[in-house]
Amino acid sequence: MKRGRIVGTGMSVPEKVLTNADLEKIVDTTDEWILARTGIRERRIARPDECLSSFAVPASRAALEMAGIPGSEVDVVICATVTPDQPFPATSTRIQDQIGANRAAAFDLAAGCTGFVYALSVAEQFLQTGWAKTILVVGGEVLSKIVDWTDRNTCVLFGDGAGAVVLRSEEAPEGTERGLLGTALRSDGSLASLVELPGGGSRAPHSVATLEGGLNFLKMKGSETFKIAVRSIAEISDEALTRSGLRHQDVTWFIPHQANRRIIDAVGQRLEVPEGHTYVNVDRFGNTSAASIPIGLDELNRAGRIQPGDILLFSAFGAGLTWGAAVVRW
Repeated sequence: MKRGRIVGTGMSVPEKVLTNADLEKIVDTTDEWILARTGIRERRIARPDECLSSFAVPASRAALEMAGIPGSEVDVVICATVTPDQPFPATSTRIQDQIGANRAAAFDLAAGCTGFVYALSVAEQFLQTGWAKTILVVGGEVLSKIVDWTDRNTCVLFGDGAGAVVLRSEEAPEGTERGLLGTALRSDGSLASLVELPGGGSRAPHSVATLEGGLNFLKMKGSETFKIAVRSIAEISDEALTRSGLRHQDVTWFIPHQANRRIIDAVGQRLEVPEGHTYVNVDRFGNTSAASIPIGLDELNRAGRIQPGDILLFSAFGAGLTWGAAVVRW
C-alpha cells in the first residue's frame, strides 16, 4: 500500500520577539496572568512589511533541502492558513513559484488551527491514488495582522510563523509501512461563532462600518472553546489511533496544536501520554494556528529526538469549528 512518508521538515519564524513584559506596556495584563492561563512567555511577531509567504517560502526550502529534493519534483503544494498574503491568488502559488515547483498544482486550505492536519489528510489521498509522488504541505499564519491589540483576552495568545513537510510516496510490505498511517477529521459549523473573523468576506465586506465595529479582528470565546477542545481532541486522537491499528501506549511523541498549555496538559492526561513525550513550545511561540504542529515537528526532528519506527500523533482543534488527528510512523 502506498503511503506518504515525511522525508523533510522545515520552519521559519519572525525575528521580532514580543514578551509578556512587552505586552504589559500595551494592555492591562501581567506576565503572571498570561503564564498561569496560557503557558505563554513570548511569541514571534511579523514586521509590517512581512506576510505569510515571508515565512512559508523559507520553511518550504528548508524542508526540501532536508529531503534532498528539488522544487521541480514537487507535484502538489498545499498551504494551510487563514491569513494568506491576500484573498487571491492563493499563497500556495507564490510558494510554488519561489521554490521552482514549475509543474505543481497549488491551492490553499482553510481549516483554522486544524489546517495542517486537514492538509495532511488531503495529501494522503493524492499519494494513495498515485496522482502525486511528492507533496509539499505548509502550515503558516501571520495572526498578528488580524489581532486586536487593545483586547487583552486575545492579543496575548497568538504568534506568527510557518512550518513545512515534504511527503514522498512510498510502498512497503504490510506491517512495515512508514509514514502517514491514518487520519480522522471532524467539524461542527453550528459553533462557528466561537472562533471567527467576522469581516472581510462577502458576508461583511470591508467598509468603514466593518472597521469601526472591529469586525476585521479575530474574535474568540475562550472559555467555551476550551471545554470543547479538550474533549474533541482526545476523542479524535483515539479515532485516528484506532484507524491506524494502534493504542495510546504505542505513541512515542504527542505533538499537539499549541493553543494553550492547560489544554495540552489535559489532553495528554486523557491520552495517557508518558511524561516527557508531549512536545510543547507554546511558551516560546504562542498559538501559531496551522503552523504550530509543523514547527514543533521540525524542532523535534532537527534536535535528533525522533527515531526510525517512532509513532507520532498530531492533534488539533480550531475555527470552524474543526478538529482532527493524524498518526505517523517515522
